[in-house]
Parts: sequence; C-alpha cells; structure tokens
Amino acid sequence: MPKILIAGGGLAGLAATAALGGAGFEVELFEARPFLGGRATSYELPSAAGEPAETIDNCQHVLLRCCVNLLDFYTRLGVRDRIRFHREFYFIEPGGRVSVLRRGRLPVPFHFAGAFLKMHCLGRGDKIAIARAFVALRRERSRRANLGRISMLDWLLEKRQTPRAIDRFWRQILVGAVNEDLDRMAALHGFQVFWLGFLARPDAYEMGVSSLPLGELYQAGAWTRFPNVKIHFRHPVERIDAQGVAAAGQAFPGDAVICALPFERLAALGLPAPPLQHSPITGVHLWFDREITTLPHATLLDRTMQWMFNKDRGRYLQLVVSASRDLTPLSRNEIVDMAIGDLRLYFPRVREATLLKSHVVKEQRATFSATPEAEPLRPGTATHIPNLFLAGDWTRTGWPATMEGAVRSGYIAAEAAASFLGRKAEFLLRDIA
Repeated sequence: MPKILIAGGGLAGLAATAALGGAGFEVELFEARPFLGGRATSYELPSAAGEPAETIDNCQHVLLRCCVNLLDFYTRLGVRDRIRFHREFYFIEPGGRVSVLRRGRLPVPFHFAGAFLKMHCLGRGDKIAIARAFVALRRERSRRANLGRISMLDWLLEKRQTPRAIDRFWRQILVGAVNEDLDRMAALHGFQVFWLGFLARPDAYEMGVSSLPLGELYQAGAWTRFPNVKIHFRHPVERIDAQGVAAAGQAFPGDAVICALPFERLAALGLPAPPLQHSPITGVHLWFDREITTLPHATLLDRTMQWMFNKDRGRYLQLVVSASRDLTPLSRNEIVDMAIGDLRLYFPRVREATLLKSHVVKEQRATFSATPEAEPLRPGTATHIPNLFLAGDWTRTGWPATMEGAVRSGYIAAEAAASFLGRKAEFLLRDIA
C-alpha cells in the first residue's frame, strides 16, 4: 500500500490522517509538539505545590450541528458521544436580564419565531429589521455575485439594520463564528453562518461543546483503531519535496505528502505562502471560590467580553473575545480586571466572590482574517509539485476559519492524494443545504 506523509497535527492533518488511515493507506504524521490538535487543543497549567493540575483548552471551541464533516471526524475517532449539544442560546444584558433563543414547533424558516418575539434584548424595530434581513439573505445567497467582495457590515447597512440589531444580534453571533469584525468580514461568510446554522434545518443551530478537554479527543488511544497510522511527536518538519519530508533531522520518504501546517510556515519550507493576515482570539480563564452562574454559556451584550462558558459548576468560567485586536497591547492583569468588571454587570455573585486564580491566552495567530480581499488569496489543495497537497482552514474550503473548515480541508487533500495514487476516494460530506 502506498505511503502518505502528513505534516502537521492540527485538525486538518488529523482529519486527513483518519480518512486515509481508515481507507487502508499507510500514513505517517509529523507533529512538532508532544500533543495533537494544533490551535484546537488543551494543555496543563503549572500548579502550586499540593494543588491539583488544571487542564484548559487554549480557547473555547464550539461547533454547530451543521458541521457535518467535523462530526464525521469525531465519529472516526470514536469520540462523537463526547460532544454535548445545547438547544438554547442565552443573551445577557448588563443588569442580568436574560433572553433565550431556541427553536419552536413551526417549520423552517419560522422555527425561531416564538422565541425571537420574546427576546427582551431587542426592540420591535430591531426584530422587524432582522426578519427583513433574513428574507433578503434567503433570496440573495445564491443569486448575488458580490458577496465575497463586500463586508458583512456593508450588507447589513444596505438592509437598513438598526444599530441595536447589529450590535446585539448580528455582531454577537458572527464575530464569534468567523473571528472577524463585521466591517472586515466578507459577507459571504456571514451568509454561510446564518444559512447553514440557522435557516437550513431546524436543529442545525444547536451548539456542541466537548465534555472533555479538547486534547483528549485526539489522544493516542483514539488512533489504535488505525494500525496503519504512525504518529511522530516532537518532529518539526524542516523540508517538504516530492520525495517526502525531513523532520527532526531525519529524511522520511513517501509516495505523497499533505502539508497541513499554518500558512505562515510555508515560506520557510520553500513553498509559496498566501499573503493572508491573521485575526486574534483572547481567552480569559477565571476560577472563583463559589458558584457564579448556573447558565452553561451565554453571549454578553454591550461589553468587551463576548461569550461566557461555564466550565465547572459555575466556579470556573472561560470568557472569549474574538477578533481581539484591542486587547493585544494590554497586559494579562489588565485583561483580567476588564473581564471581572464586565462579569459584575451580568452576574451579581461576582461582587461577593473571591477570584482564586486566572489565566489569559492570547492567540495572535488564531485564524486567517476572513476579509473580502482574502477569498481570492486562499489556495486550493493542489501545488506545483504533483504529489504534494495543501490542507488547512486557510485553504479554499468554502468555509471560514473554523474546525469544520479545517476538517473539510483535510478530507479534500486526502481525496486528492488518494486520487494521485490511483485510488478514488470520497471523504468529504456535502453541506446540509
């Protein structure tokens, strides 16, 4: 059986490995670090003497039920049952008032109508504007040719969205999903999030969160079902060419190679690198001496902190700020103080609680910046070397930089490598609509 080498143990490389390994190919994967998952992983925090170690995700990653390829990847690893889905989205205003978005009994596209009408955080005019935009989105998604060339904010303003509708609805959902500000985000991506996630199928919006630290989803035991797969940890890739890869000072020959490294690594390997920009994400981990909230998660309106995730009995919360350029120059202490100040507005118990410890993760290269200018720059999987293929959420996947996009890229590259080696294979699942 031909051997396929895969550079990079992020989701793109892991997806290609699982697909090809399951199809019977001999696969060797090379990862520079001693663990898998790339930017969607977890690690252990240093702890004081006598204290239990804390394992945290580098940033909170979620999926929706419309992420069919990511769910297929979890099925291949035997960990799909570790994903817990939530049917409610909680919107909290300063002062603590909660609005809940959940589907009702009406058919698509009216399945949110009942809950939407009861959302206190939006006024009547805001709701009318959003409903009008939904109608336009359904009509224009397959007819309008310039969605990849205009920003999502331009489109929303064109559809006469109110400032409150933009700030409390569109921005809260889309910035977290695409990791880019509305004025920098290609409308194409905003359309995709709302079409596939909210309008295509009644349950597509349900949000999945891993019940395990992310790194445990891909731990070594998951790969025992693929005896033809070999994973090399602590093997940074130094060269890629038609003969194979060089990693950790050794040469490894292969019949085909998939490069699933970040796009900023390509130039150092002598490969053309797309001139894409990055967009950062900041995660703030806070441990309190008491329960702060019973909500499993919530989007926090009108402040810097955008999302809250309840990681452990309301005492350990993770806050997320996507497209967090404004936080880049701030110290970690300043960010923690800002987070505590924001939380006090939503959860009164914070005022009496003691912060036991905190940790801030700044992912400066979290994703590529999904601007209108970026779409033409995203490469396909083929390269100038016939047996070398690219994978990564930054390639031309049809999705923004998400876990689903990364897995899609891995499946696309796996299909191309299999085809090059004379075996037709179909790994990529079609979108739900």
